[in-house]
This record gives sequence, structure tokens and C-alpha cells, in this order.
Amino acid sequence: INKCRPPNNRTPAIDEMETCFPYLEKQISFIEPKIICLLGANALKGMFRQEVSISSMRGRVHNYKGIDVIVTYHPAALLRYQKFKRPTWEDMKMLRKLYDEKYLRQPFILENK
Repeated sequence: INKCRPPNNRTPAIDEMETCFPYLEKQISFIEPKIICLLGANALKGMFRQEVSISSMRGRVHNYKGIDVIVTYHPAALLRYQKFKRPTWEDMKMLRKLYDEKYLRQPFILENK
């Protein structure tokens, strides 16, 4: 959402996200991603422009201008809160399944080991 981290590693302000957003939209239009995975609350707030919790948005596929969007926890949160690791793993499996079903001719089989 932001192209640089604000001073002292603080959470970006809304106006800072808004300043960077046109650049992000241009990148999305160039790349034409099939799926976007939002990692963390700032990405979620910046992309959908609303205050919603990750837990209320994760676990299902959303849409942003025709692009499938999956929401999950930020990697830093996984280091702090062990309880987020399993849900994040489930989100990553959902992302892979979505990609396989929509964009691959032969699905990738993830073996449990």
C-alpha cells in the first residue's frame, strides 16, 4: 500500500496511503495479477478503504476491480502470535486452490507430510 515505511516504523496514516495508492493502481494495471494476497491490516485498510478486521475478511475470496483478493495476517503478526499461523496456512492453501482451479489445467496436489 505504501512505497516506503513512515518514520520510526509507525503505521502509515490514511493520507500517506492515499498518496501512494495511484502508483499501486498503476502497478496493478501493468502486472494484471490474477490474485492479490493482502498481508495485514494496513494492506486491507488501504486496498478496501475501510476499517475492517482481518478476522472478519479472511477465509473467503473478495474482489477488487475484477481481481480475486485473499486477506490474511501479516508475517510479523505470525512471529508475535502463534495462534495466527494455522489460519494463515489455511488462507495460503485456499489461495493455491483458487489459483489451481481457475488458472491451471492440472491442479497441483499438496501432500500432507
